[in-house]
Amino acid sequence: MADDETNRLSARVRRYARVSGTVGGFAARVVGGRLFGIERDRGVEASALKAAIGGLRGPLMKLAQIMATIPDALPAEYVEELKQLQANAPAMGWPFVRRRMASELGPGWQGRFREFGHVAAHAASLGQVHKAETHAGIEVACKLQYPDMASAVEADLRQLQIVFALYQRYDPAVRTDQIHAELTARLREELDYGREAAHMRLYRQMLVGQTGVHVPEPVAELSTGRLLTMTWLDGAPLLSMVGGPVELRNAIAQNMFRAWYVPFYEYGVIHGDPHLGNYTVLGDGAVNLLDFGCVRVFEPSFVKGVIDLYNALRDDDHDLAVQAYETWGFKGISREMIEVLNIWAEFVYAPLLEDKARRIQESESGLYGATVAAKVHRELRRLGGIQPPREFVLVDRAAIGLGSVFMHLKAEINWHQLFHELIQDFDVDAMAVRQRAALAGVGLGDPAPDQSSL
Repeated sequence: MADDETNRLSARVRRYARVSGTVGGFAARVVGGRLFGIERDRGVEASALKAAIGGLRGPLMKLAQIMATIPDALPAEYVEELKQLQANAPAMGWPFVRRRMASELGPGWQGRFREFGHVAAHAASLGQVHKAETHAGIEVACKLQYPDMASAVEADLRQLQIVFALYQRYDPAVRTDQIHAELTARLREELDYGREAAHMRLYRQMLVGQTGVHVPEPVAELSTGRLLTMTWLDGAPLLSMVGGPVELRNAIAQNMFRAWYVPFYEYGVIHGDPHLGNYTVLGDGAVNLLDFGCVRVFEPSFVKGVIDLYNALRDDDHDLAVQAYETWGFKGISREMIEVLNIWAEFVYAPLLEDKARRIQESESGLYGATVAAKVHRELRRLGGIQPPREFVLVDRAAIGLGSVFMHLKAEINWHQLFHELIQDFDVDAMAVRQRAALAGVGLGDPAPDQSSL
């Protein structure tokens, strides 16, 4: 990363001011209006929120994207506006694009393309994408990182740490140290487009046999640490398919399931960011994976723990459940704490435990999941709280994020059979061999022993 955009104090200070002023100003207008009995249009409020967060970009926008994918988490008007941040956030203009491309590929960069779109095709939290064509006639996507993102990420992470600390004083049910550590590591990695290119090559290798999942190919000679060029994949937003026939919705859901869990159960790798802007879908139900910034590699023993907990819930085996949680990194957990953790586990694993076609959640509303989470939270607080291991964060996020997608699709699938197809030949030692070979093949080393991450 160039010296002019490393993590700088001056840029962090500007970020603190912008976040406080923009979000605080929006909150003040909403709260003030309600305090004085002024009727406000939720649609207008939602548009203002999208404008405020979209203009800030960075991690705060990513949080808004996640919230927009969880059914019933926000008012419908807010969701409708925030959904647009998935792939149509406010973009930087052509002057920025020219400067960024020149700084990454040199002053003659335009000569390296036959065509280059002046208007962003998509814009998201950390960067925006321009469609281009090479002299060989290949359509490509050029992903440009926004300026000062390193400083923005550090500033937002610092503010998130303060929020976590304040909240933990008020509510000690879940200790957040490891959660913040995990989010910090993953967000810093997302700024390294060279690493993301390696992740993309890794996913092309892991999913080579999955005909319903497509992964772009990085173009090394047109990529740098802040510019990632890849082959262009045409597709439609997932939400454009929710009114389609059930056969199509089921096909999309099955391909999404395999896109996330074939890498996890065969290689110990998970994509930790299943929000709607990270993939598109085709008319036959195939899925295009587009973003590989948030990827994590786990020790094979961690994946075995996921399978062990499934077997423990199925067989009502308390000792195996304890073993599974301890393998994940939970420490000093009592029998009563296990029972509380199992409430959440039974909710997440429920579709896998029933050998029949069903929706991912029998309730039509995401409020059921919120009710279960609230019950678990109350019990954890009563028992003195717990510290989730950092390895747990992205696995839980992926499960809930994909569950939200399957709820939007109203897919009716035998999840039990899909799951068993993936785990029936699971072997820890065989996974370790596959994992090492796959990582070495794309220029990545073994997982760090203390973090189980790339």
